[in-house]
Amino acid sequence: MNELPTPSSGAAWFFDFDGTLVPIAPSPDRVAPPAGLSSLLSRLQSLDVALVVVTGRPLAEIDAYLAPLQLPCAGVHGVERRDANGRLHCVQRPDLTEAVSAIQALCHREPSLRCEVKPGAVALHFRQAPQLQPLCEETMADVAAVSPGMVVLRGKMVLELKPAIADKGRAVRAFLEEPLFQQRRPWYFGDDVTDEAAFQAVQDLGGVAVKIGDGETAAMHRLSGPEAVRAWLGDAVTLLEHRHAIGSEAH
Repeated sequence: MNELPTPSSGAAWFFDFDGTLVPIAPSPDRVAPPAGLSSLLSRLQSLDVALVVVTGRPLAEIDAYLAPLQLPCAGVHGVERRDANGRLHCVQRPDLTEAVSAIQALCHREPSLRCEVKPGAVALHFRQAPQLQPLCEETMADVAAVSPGMVVLRGKMVLELKPAIADKGRAVRAFLEEPLFQQRRPWYFGDDVTDEAAFQAVQDLGGVAVKIGDGETAAMHRLSGPEAVRAWLGDAVTLLEHRHAIGSEAH
């Protein structure tokens, strides 16, 4: 692993949410964003750093957690994407009625499992019952087989049925085509296997990919966890504010 480059203004920083900006919780609805996270991100925006959240969560949940800040964001792994001008772009959302019914039936039989229905996708969480992973994999494979255009995405203690045309790498590339992000060096911070497509995308474009936590990865850089990410961001704010102050004095 390489040491992270020195942060600079004029960059585009993409962040996964759970496991990157905030610690992973026992269940998705129990996540608790640290105090001051939104204000820290707001300060970065004021220093000419373009910020984006790229997450498996729906956009509405990210907005609620980061309120009053509302960032450009790709939700549900790119199924829905709000661009820098606030416009919403969505891939075609399939009918998941049968898939949801099958997954909910499994969760009814195994109450330690959790079904999470999202816009255009459905996730099966087994964090509270890791011994049921084989059963979850079998169920998700069955529903994927009868869901055209859908694939199963593996994450940390979760399996998600989502459109094959949506992934975090495609979402990052879509943002980088927008005027706000052009000519900016992309950085991507993520903790999960679902972030690997984005790591590859930014590195292919000469950017910086940062793996959060342990595990094999294509990323060339690493931070130990969400606390280290926030510490690094705090140091980045201090450095960039200092540079800005010096630049202002020079003029």
